Amino acid sequence: MLSSNAAVYSPRTLDDALALRAAHPDAVPLAGGTDLMVALEMGAINPDAILNLWSVRELATITGDTESGVRIGALVTYTALIDDHRVQTVAPTLVEASKTVGARQIQNRGTLAGNVANASPAGDTLPVLLALDAEIEVASAARGHRRIPMNRLYVGYRTLSMAEDELITAVHLPPLNTSDHHHFRKVGTRLAQSISKVMLGARVRVEKGIVTDARIAFGSVAATPVRVPTVEAALIGQPVNPNVVDLLDQDITPIDDVRSSAQYRMAVAKRTLRGFLRSI
Repeated sequence: MLSSNAAVYSPRTLDDALALRAAHPDAVPLAGGTDLMVALEMGAINPDAILNLWSVRELATITGDTESGVRIGALVTYTALIDDHRVQTVAPTLVEASKTVGARQIQNRGTLAGNVANASPAGDTLPVLLALDAEIEVASAARGHRRIPMNRLYVGYRTLSMAEDELITAVHLPPLNTSDHHHFRKVGTRLAQSISKVMLGARVRVEKGIVTDARIAFGSVAATPVRVPTVEAALIGQPVNPNVVDLLDQDITPIDDVRSSAQYRMAVAKRTLRGFLRSI
């Protein structure tokens, strides 16, 4: 039974939501609530106020196309994302990652923007969004809308480069490029409903046998989801070379924790990336 005594503000329009955000910057935003409700019940957080965004249905739409890029509103659920043919085409790995988020009940309620805002290093979709060069659209009542590149969003553990009066309003995916090879891999204790030990999100562009662009990102190996710039740079300008995985030690330093050891995480990171590069 919910034990929080927090005040709840429930706007119905984005303008009202941004006004309330400006007036109550300490209010915790609630989208799907699949993480927030658990945190409340566990006593991990005890906010004075909650900004319930669920009724702001203008944020629950997917727009755009494969040629111009796709905009996923902040209240789009995993289920809606998984079922959308534009997302399936532009970002097949995002669909794969979304299918690993909890059970069907969680996917019916949880949102992609909520996963981004929660900012867990083990967030299932975050390495994929890094690999896709996604941009996070945020807005405030005072300054309007702006976009933050995914690789500049996280500045520390569960810390986002957003102002206190801003809300996430959408996730933008770039247009389709048919030269891109996409990959997602999640390694956990079991195949379903498991917190990840290592995640890989990758996109490698190969034109006439040569790598012209590479985005390789890992989750659960650092305080934030991270790209691996040394490995990316080593891939570009030559045929696909699986041996670049030996450079991973220069980019990531996994930790030991209750779920896994640093040694295991590094071994799995190298193995999953090598397998993807070999598949190309």
